[in-house]
Amino acid sequence: MTVTLTRELEQYVRDKVREGAFATPSEYIRNLVRDRYLAERDQAAKLKALDAALARGIADADAGRVVPVAEAFARIRAQLADDDTGPQERESS
Repeated sequence: MTVTLTRELEQYVRDKVREGAFATPSEYIRNLVRDRYLAERDQAAKLKALDAALARGIADADAGRVVPVAEAFARIRAQLADDDTGPQERESS
């Protein structure tokens, strides 16, 4: 594989190699591509998990397993209040 860079980008890569973080320009480019690949793979996995969670939620709603919004928010507020009072505050109460 051959990669062609502008003069400015080529100089940037050479500067990074000269700084000592990478032994060769190829190593630097490989690292950039690997980082991008891993980031995109992780994002795809997160989107897949989100899609699955949404599908479960829709299935629950279709099956009638729902909670009125006021009750749901009350539960969330109660949970947040419990989280705000750490172990020290609970012990001193």
